[in-house]
Amino acid sequence: MTGIDSEIQSIKQRFGIIGNSPLLNHAVRVAMQVAPTDMSVLITGESGVGKEIFSKIIHHLSPRKHGQFIAINCGSIPEGTIDSELFGHEKGSFTGAHEARKGYFEVTNGGTIFLDEIGEMPLGTQARLLRVLEYGEFIKVGSSKVQKTDVRVVAATNVNLLRSVEEGRFREDLYYRLSTVPIYVPPLRERGRDIELLFRKFATDFAEKYKVKPITLTDEAREILLKYRFPGNIRQLKNLVEQMSVLATTDKEITAEKLMEYLPRETSLPAIVPRTPNGSHETLSERDLLYKVLFDMKKDVVELKKIVLELLTRPASAGQILKDNHALFEGIQPQASPEVPGETAILNLKPSSTDHDDTIEVQDISHEAEDETLSIEEKEKELIIRALKKNNNRRKYAARDLGISERTLYRKIKQYHLENL
Repeated sequence: MTGIDSEIQSIKQRFGIIGNSPLLNHAVRVAMQVAPTDMSVLITGESGVGKEIFSKIIHHLSPRKHGQFIAINCGSIPEGTIDSELFGHEKGSFTGAHEARKGYFEVTNGGTIFLDEIGEMPLGTQARLLRVLEYGEFIKVGSSKVQKTDVRVVAATNVNLLRSVEEGRFREDLYYRLSTVPIYVPPLRERGRDIELLFRKFATDFAEKYKVKPITLTDEAREILLKYRFPGNIRQLKNLVEQMSVLATTDKEITAEKLMEYLPRETSLPAIVPRTPNGSHETLSERDLLYKVLFDMKKDVVELKKIVLELLTRPASAGQILKDNHALFEGIQPQASPEVPGETAILNLKPSSTDHDDTIEVQDISHEAEDETLSIEEKEKELIIRALKKNNNRRKYAARDLGISERTLYRKIKQYHLENL
């Protein structure tokens, strides 16, 4: 093992990084090399890969290690208050500003600020940040006095910032100023056998935490785990291992069949994060969410067409056909047939008064059911409600499940009047 390789292993051990994949080692190596400088760093990678750890490596290996380190999630701060949070404000500068406040750039003078989800930063705040990076200057909200600060900025994003630049949502000059040195943190599915190493680590940790025997995998289960794409990356794997550690009370050896019970068969969002033409990653946006909803709706409509055709050709089997496809009608309250009380009146098989006795009259599906199936907004609202309930109304985790920022989720909650859910 060379000197640099042993140093990488030492850094990984110090910061609790598990794995030996080449992409991971390269990311650690770049962080080590850029740490002693004052260059701006842009860390890219999907949600849940551990980007904040690399910002801490850069800070603790730098001359600023004795200064303060602050991590800020730009997506979780409301647009109206983010300037005050970052740069501070004067007393009376806006409603509720009862006293002056120091911002993070003033408090962290001489240290490092980690700006996570930098792609969610409003354009006005981006202009203020650019001035800090270029001149080390900022102005508090409600003040005209220029203040100096000496802060190193490390930024991170899980979106394609170049695409955001093209769409006018991110400043081009700020992008190139931030990405002086880029660090790409690979997703779990690109790290090969690191998945197995992380599984063992988490299994041991949770066994100690819950005072149980560590769970293990059969060979077949191990292969399934290695092939799974883990859209939630390390965070998802950790939650999976904790769940199995607690619930697998009788047999701690997890078989392939048992593992499949814990792995989600399908997610509400695509598991694979698409790549842009230049090979970079792009996370899911509201548009991607709507595409997914539309795709699911199309499948439902196709299935409904098949059922209607089958009911027309085999009316005698209507009851069994509807029973076999009950999942498609979940949540729809059918009207009871006046001829046969208690029966579902999707088809009216009574003879028509104007046609031959064997004519079958097919009633239109109610507008209410059609609206429920075909409304994009209703589908989106349903997904948001499900995510909020799943995460006990913790919006941060609900936003992660939906693949959108917290700010976008707050806006959607207000739009659909879900504040008191």
